[in-house]
Amino acid sequence: MTETIVVKIGSSSLTSEEGGLNRERIAFFARELAALHESGRQVLLVTSGAVAAGFRKIGYAARPKIVHEKQAAAAVGQALLMQAYQEAFASYGADGGIGVAQILLTRADFSNRRRIQNAQLTIEELLKQRMVPIINENDTVATDELKFGDNDTLSALVGNMVKARRLVIITDMDGLYTEDPRKNPAARRIERVDQISDDILSIAGGAGSSVGTGGMRSKIEAARIAMRGGIPAFIGRVVEPGDLMLAVDGNGRGTYFDTSLHNLPMKKQWLGFHSMPQGRILVDEGAERALLLGGKSLLPAGIRAIEGDFHPGDVVEVCNLRGETLGRGVVNYAAWQAQAAAGLSSEEVRRRVEVVRMEVIHRDEWVTLKA
Repeated sequence: MTETIVVKIGSSSLTSEEGGLNRERIAFFARELAALHESGRQVLLVTSGAVAAGFRKIGYAARPKIVHEKQAAAAVGQALLMQAYQEAFASYGADGGIGVAQILLTRADFSNRRRIQNAQLTIEELLKQRMVPIINENDTVATDELKFGDNDTLSALVGNMVKARRLVIITDMDGLYTEDPRKNPAARRIERVDQISDDILSIAGGAGSSVGTGGMRSKIEAARIAMRGGIPAFIGRVVEPGDLMLAVDGNGRGTYFDTSLHNLPMKKQWLGFHSMPQGRILVDEGAERALLLGGKSLLPAGIRAIEGDFHPGDVVEVCNLRGETLGRGVVNYAAWQAQAAAGLSSEEVRRRVEVVRMEVIHRDEWVTLKA
């Protein structure tokens, strides 16, 4: 079976500190991606850089902070970015070079099951035709700022969607360190991570570059999404010829995030990562163990509190009493029914509350998000 590799490149790797595209870097990454493509793999590129590429061209002195100015810069920069990629990939392969295709997505696309299935079919056809899909957020229409951060989350969602063999997130650091190596020369690089714990998140830091929006924290969060979907991830540097191939083959300059989980089916992916929860249910320790370790459904007896106004068929988030997210599920109760049934035994619920099913969330409509 042909391997599919998703590669994410951020703004700081593609543009100068002052803004504008760095054509030499784009040519370098095109060469690295072309080598993967010519090895027989299917390659998808998730790219940032539209805003950084466009803000100088549009006349702004610095990267804009107001949403409509960002969107205007992205509208200009997106065309410049795709033109640069098209020209760079034209030097490789036969018959005029490796073809590229632009796909712009928003968070709303992932929240709508039909739209994301259509996007999946489009990507599969492009890969079948040996094209390189180049994916970015549709910054010109996105609301609530540019919501995917530096496209780290987007790359993980795309990796899960196409059931990638590996997600490669390229950054200016050669992996995750125990401390910031720029401040402490004794900091040690973490070679492999099997589980993203609170300790791993706490050392991830948060600062990005002046032209990008992401930091190591957003990359670790992306790796967690990929791992939960059964996709191993790599976060590190690609600076010399052959580095990307080494990263894909397991010998890269960075940190590997391994997973023993299997690919989630599309329905579970949508439920866990794309759906928009309409409320929260807080559960006790017994229900937490049943959901995470026992493979059980959520029953009313384990519920301690209800937040939000949801209805049967809505997606809700389930948290423990410490506020930690355990997972998401499709709820069978309205919020008022769940509130009325909270803490009651099944027999008490039958006597007091009229419900169609006893399970508040059936295990078949549940996805765990906590390790």
